[in-house]
Amino acid sequence: MNTRIERETPLPATHSASLWALLFFLALCFSAGIVGSALSDEGGTQWYFLLRKPDWAPPPWVFGPVWAFLYASMAFSAWWVWRMPDSLERRRALGLFLLQLFFNAAWSPVFFRLGAIALSVVVIALLWATLLLTTFAFSRLSRPAALLLLPYLAWVSFAAFLDIRIWQLNRSDVAEQQSISVLSGLERS
Repeated sequence: MNTRIERETPLPATHSASLWALLFFLALCFSAGIVGSALSDEGGTQWYFLLRKPDWAPPPWVFGPVWAFLYASMAFSAWWVWRMPDSLERRRALGLFLLQLFFNAAWSPVFFRLGAIALSVVVIALLWATLLLTTFAFSRLSRPAALLLLPYLAWVSFAAFLDIRIWQLNRSDVAEQQSISVLSGLERS
């Protein structure tokens, strides 16, 4: 018997249980974006517009629709894996999914609220690595679930290159700004 086909065939679940699980994963994925945005401040968004960016940086209006699509595809992917027969492999795959979702939510506050571009590069590298591991783990359980993560992996790869380039273009300005913040903090004490 082909174990690949067995793994790709979801368990029959009651319609309402499956629907509730899908709604849970949709809420979970969109919550990562909401939490990340809520922990970022307005000043951080304005600060972003002052940064030097490469010519290939997308306009700000692109991010909302792209993330809406990505969060939905992430939710369907996790839901598909959740519907697979219970196993240690499935639990590990969903654990990796939750870990990458944590890094996803952490990136915005690190970049926008803290203005820590170098640290945001580290966070996005951790996001990319855990997302790659998640995609591989999902592929062992369900090809459709893994395929649903590929646009997200492509976007995070692009975002990582953008983050690195923004850091390169602004690192002297950021270092100077952080030095001024430290000095003004010392003067107050």
